Amino acid sequence: MQIDVVGVRFRKGVTTYSFSPNGVNYKKGDMVIVETERGNDLAKVVEDVKMIDGEALSDPLKNVLRKATEDEITNADKFDKECAKNLPEIINLAKESGLDMKIISVESNFDGTKMTVNFTSDGRVDFRAFAKKLAERFKTRIELRQIGPRDAVRLMGGIGPCGKVCCCAQGFGQSDHISIKMAKNQNLSLNPNSISGLCGKLLCCLAYENEEYINAIKEMPAVNSYVLTPDGRGKVVYNDIFKKIVNVKFENESITEIKEYNLDAIKFEKK
Repeated sequence: MQIDVVGVRFRKGVTTYSFSPNGVNYKKGDMVIVETERGNDLAKVVEDVKMIDGEALSDPLKNVLRKATEDEITNADKFDKECAKNLPEIINLAKESGLDMKIISVESNFDGTKMTVNFTSDGRVDFRAFAKKLAERFKTRIELRQIGPRDAVRLMGGIGPCGKVCCCAQGFGQSDHISIKMAKNQNLSLNPNSISGLCGKLLCCLAYENEEYINAIKEMPAVNSYVLTPDGRGKVVYNDIFKKIVNVKFENESITEIKEYNLDAIKFEKK
């Protein structure tokens, strides 16, 4: 069954979520109030209403309730800025409580009735007493949310080793499965310092061109395999997949020589 969905993105978020438009034709740029598991929240429409196969959804869609008012949009920013001022005090309170946690950011929901504290930790943290202390201090509902290192960098921002804003802060890499094999496919150094981002995890950008590398590698002979060249039979020692050049080693009478050949100039040996 085909159903209507609209794509929205939450404030400070980089992931697009599908919601039911409830029969309303929302457009890109509209600010709307949506229902979530944590209560109603403000979000921005980033994809126009479209039809999809409802059977492809793993969970029931939640609804876009209505368009946000100008006051709600203005107040949401005001509440967030006021909430962010509490960050230093909350960090100190966490230290005083002796909790093994690093406070990353503090944010408010759109109507200022709840404060969310994002933190990282190497293990599980019993923060019930701490949450109660924060609620008594700030006179509002408190949610403590443990996030991973990638999300922490996304919220804080930063410059990656390439000199550009971190991928995660721009909305890239969030749903990609990134593995060490991707670095191997790209002939990168496997030194953790070379292939890790600010979060300490594998670089998001490893996933961007991985499929192209896989396709290119399929065209090249395997390293350590033997090929036939215009100069005879030799062993492959290196492939330049961009230029499609193969480096072949010859061993003749104790003399070792390595020559380069264009891919179309060699023949693969039949197994």
